Amino acid sequence: QLQLVESGGGLVQPGTSLTLSCAASGFLIDTEAIGWFRQAPGKELEGVACIGSRNDGDTYYWDSVKGRFTISRDNAQNTMYLQMNSLEPEDTAVYYCAATHHYYCSDYGPEEYNLWGQGTQVTVSS
Repeated sequence: QLQLVESGGGLVQPGTSLTLSCAASGFLIDTEAIGWFRQAPGKELEGVACIGSRNDGDTYYWDSVKGRFTISRDNAQNTMYLQMNSLEPEDTAVYYCAATHHYYCSDYGPEEYNLWGQGTQVTVSS
């Protein structure tokens, strides 16, 4: 069974860091590009970051998180990570990991991703 399971969300203060994990089962994460999306209350789903299937540093970050978030992958653990630094209240959202049939990353919209996790809540508040 193909599955993605996110973990690591929580309530944090502005300016702090948090790391999300996305564990895959039923397929190997180094065979597809995988990424993170987020959805804040009342807003549309927004791209966060993507990492390609090859170990060549292929990543893509949406402007809102560029320089603050880092996406990575541990093939041995079949798990993807999102390191989030300098968190802001505007980062508050449900974060979803997703897999696409593409090998390389780009600013693909959510319609290009065919497998989704259930989401994990991140709340940034003082």
